[in-house]
Amino acid sequence: MIPSPRPLEALPDSHWDLRIKPHTKWLDLHLSDVWRYRDLLWLFVHRDFVSVYKQTILGPLWFFVQPLFTTLVFTVIFTGVAKVSTDGMPPMLFYLAGLTPWNYFASCLNKTSNTFVANAGIFGKVYFPRLIVPLSIVVSNIIQFAIQFLLFLGFFIYFLTTDSALNPHWALILVLVPALILLMAGLGLGTGIVVSSLTTKYRDFTFLIAFGVQLMMYGTPIIYPMSAIPEKYRWLILANPMTAPVETFRALFLGGPIPWSGLVISVAIGAALLLFGLLIFNKVEKRFMDTV
Repeated sequence: MIPSPRPLEALPDSHWDLRIKPHTKWLDLHLSDVWRYRDLLWLFVHRDFVSVYKQTILGPLWFFVQPLFTTLVFTVIFTGVAKVSTDGMPPMLFYLAGLTPWNYFASCLNKTSNTFVANAGIFGKVYFPRLIVPLSIVVSNIIQFAIQFLLFLGFFIYFLTTDSALNPHWALILVLVPALILLMAGLGLGTGIVVSSLTTKYRDFTFLIAFGVQLMMYGTPIIYPMSAIPEKYRWLILANPMTAPVETFRALFLGGPIPWSGLVISVAIGAALLLFGLLIFNKVEKRFMDTV
């Protein structure tokens, strides 16, 4: 006599690799699945880094060339022509200290904001936690940040030996630089996945984000110091969550007060953006194939 099969409900949870449920709650983010698929995360990190400058002559050297030429242009235009103050700091070092953290944030935001549209083909064929894709972008951009940070350190060491005006916060650099990377990653990832979720229905956000990041850069003290902003407009710059990370990074190496209150505000905004982004991303990923 053939025994009757056990009903599916009677099988233990450990019997299944994946359990698909018809309804999930807003706070059911499946973050444990990201850890289970961590090997795939590192594969995407490798893909993102290698594919950026594949079949180019200079390859990863572009990570040096782009900020270096941008800094040279800023130095000629804003210091040489417009006579914008750098608070007595060497212009090359002043601009690099602003561009190095900004480039990491902007790259995370630009690339994660197109997650659903750019990966619709692979998303529609196989299951894996969709959050792995924007996370891989954030992690792979750390490599880009590290390369540009080395460029900044080269100029920093040179000016440190020739310019007595620099007053680095040696005791805080090792602690705050990793914290700033996490903060900028959270801001970029949170904003990016919110925009990515909206672009599944409204493609206008694809064009808006590129334009908005350019405008946001001029609303961040990268090409000018905070001292150059009139008092009545200063609150607008301080409301920018990237102002405190950029000012902190610059103060750590060039000297000056650390904007602790601004950092607290940036952390609060970053945490709120990241939580809201995860919630809306988790909601949209269930049905985005119907609208992409």
